[in-house]
Amino acid sequence: MLDRKMSGHTIGAFHTVDDLLANCIAPAERASSLPPTCYSDEAFRKRETAAIFQRKWIGIGHAGRFKKSGDYEAITIADVPLIVLRDKVGKLRAFANSCRHRGARLLEGEGNCRGIKCPFHCWSYKLDGTLVGVPHAEEIEDFDKSQYGLIEFRADEANGLAFVCLNADAPELEDQLGDFAKLHAPWPMDTLVPTRRRSFEVNCNWKVFLDVFDEYYHLPFVHPDTVNSLYNRPKPGDDARGEYASQYGATEGTGGLLEGQQDHAFPPMPGLDPAVANGVRYTWVFPNMAFAVGRDAIWIYEATPINARQCHVTMTACFPREVVAQPGFDDKVAHYYERLDAAIAEDIPALQNQQIGLNSPYAMQGRVHPLLESNVASFARWYAQQLI
Repeated sequence: MLDRKMSGHTIGAFHTVDDLLANCIAPAERASSLPPTCYSDEAFRKRETAAIFQRKWIGIGHAGRFKKSGDYEAITIADVPLIVLRDKVGKLRAFANSCRHRGARLLEGEGNCRGIKCPFHCWSYKLDGTLVGVPHAEEIEDFDKSQYGLIEFRADEANGLAFVCLNADAPELEDQLGDFAKLHAPWPMDTLVPTRRRSFEVNCNWKVFLDVFDEYYHLPFVHPDTVNSLYNRPKPGDDARGEYASQYGATEGTGGLLEGQQDHAFPPMPGLDPAVANGVRYTWVFPNMAFAVGRDAIWIYEATPINARQCHVTMTACFPREVVAQPGFDDKVAHYYERLDAAIAEDIPALQNQQIGLNSPYAMQGRVHPLLESNVASFARWYAQQLI
């Protein structure tokens, strides 16, 4: 183990990763950030995959993109290729993206289908996963098609958000979310309409990406001329009674637009509680989905690991259906997309630079700001509890 002393501190001497994770469980005022190993080591990523991604409900964005029967998206969770779709009776379903014949991938990307047909040997399945078509099946002895449906996993929805779970023994989604629905009741999240879904890869650990989305500390240093002046000092983080963290803060105008484009703002969401009409709530749904919901929009990020030092990120922007139906929506919403893209363009260089530092064998735990990094501290506490 490393034992070189730097600035009066012994680096890594006599400490296991679990020892360091224990430092994250204290209240935010005394807690440490996650150990750098958690952000950079591939062996540790496999450990977190087994402890978290294979066990928990995993957020996959707004459920509104699965609007009609047959709407689907091919995704990967815990290195498992999946198909998520809306079946004919409106149920959200998740299947292994692997044909029951010889394992070929069935679907890629997103779209709409009346059924699922393997591109290799044309085995075909209903939207409920039932195998219904096998070329030359009569020539296969003792073959019962009912035993060869797609492998199905759990899928569910809450407050307009979609989730999948690979663990058949995990508690129900509502048990994992706790009081999430009550805290977010002021916003009509389930009726919002996804209007743009953008995916990209970033050369940083998935937790690095979500950390920066959920904290205020970096705003004046990374976003000084784009969105910093919009955000006032936030309220303390909420005492969440579920596996999530949330923090509300007042804004000058809408957080969904750049500082110089506030005159392009949409009206507040219909029925929005006036108490939250001038601010944004930032919520991290553990482990991998975070969103900001304001008076006029919600923007959601899902981050999943490619490896320990790279992640796949998907961003979804959602607006009230009444606003989407207005003439000129496409022209006006372009300003919101510009704000989202501008912030990401500023975040990514900072994140990739941070990852380079985290990769160093001499990187060490730091301390978190109890107010400006409240959600980060809450996640680190939860994460440490899952791992140890």
